[in-house]
Amino acid sequence: MGFNWLKTTILMAAIVALFGMIGGMIGGQSGMLLALLFGGAMNVFAYWNSDKMVLRMYNAQEVDARTAPELYNMVAELAQRAQMPMPRVYVIHEEQPNAFATGRNPEHAAVAATTGIMRMLDYRELRGVMAHELAHVKHRDTLISTISATMAGAISALANFAMFFGGRDEEGRPANPIASIAVALLAPLAASLIQMAISRAREFEADRGGAEISGDPLALASALQKIEYYAQGRIMPAAEAHPETAQMMIINPLSGGGLSSLFRTHPHTEERIARLNQIARNGR
Repeated sequence: MGFNWLKTTILMAAIVALFGMIGGMIGGQSGMLLALLFGGAMNVFAYWNSDKMVLRMYNAQEVDARTAPELYNMVAELAQRAQMPMPRVYVIHEEQPNAFATGRNPEHAAVAATTGIMRMLDYRELRGVMAHELAHVKHRDTLISTISATMAGAISALANFAMFFGGRDEEGRPANPIASIAVALLAPLAASLIQMAISRAREFEADRGGAEISGDPLALASALQKIEYYAQGRIMPAAEAHPETAQMMIINPLSGGGLSSLFRTHPHTEERIARLNQIARNGR
């Protein structure tokens, strides 16, 4: 827990620094101070509200034991096995098979699954996926991933503002337009690199933790294989509109290749499956 709080603090500090850099390009020293204040305020806002924002982005609908009994009771059973508070459970009406967890701590957590993943996986495989998501909650990864998604989106918006409206130097003169364009391109990239730096190792740990919670690592391995195959060609519009949230998902939901594949927020699925198979072999 202590290391995750350290990572969260470093993440927040790095993103506030990016806000300051962009603010300096837009309005010199005054712009930098305003952007730093804005970045600090965004961090506080994101801590309390980023989970609600992400769930709204995906139009997620909360369910209970009456409206989605199989999913809800599955999560309740896994939460009990993990000795965790029961999270809120959401369904996202999307064809792409995917799932994510959010919330600032285990006491204020939520897990979400798409209708696509619920149709595609059998009970055992879906149980492995939801155990993976609960592992993210238990490890307190959800605060890091949700805040980074919210802040990366804000940085992209601020960088676009810098490009389209230009900036001012200390004397109020228009800033170099090439520098403004460079900031607009590089700032979102820097935010993505910050996300990537903490995301890949986190997925391996959630796979391992999910295998422990479910007691069935091969179920998660089978689920990952299916999701990787079936997710291709099925676009998730909310993820495409908010690519900064992609690192929250169990499998990268974005359709694009090229540069996006160079900055993967998820480990290669083959490696994740190989590690889960090894956990299963070691457990025998």
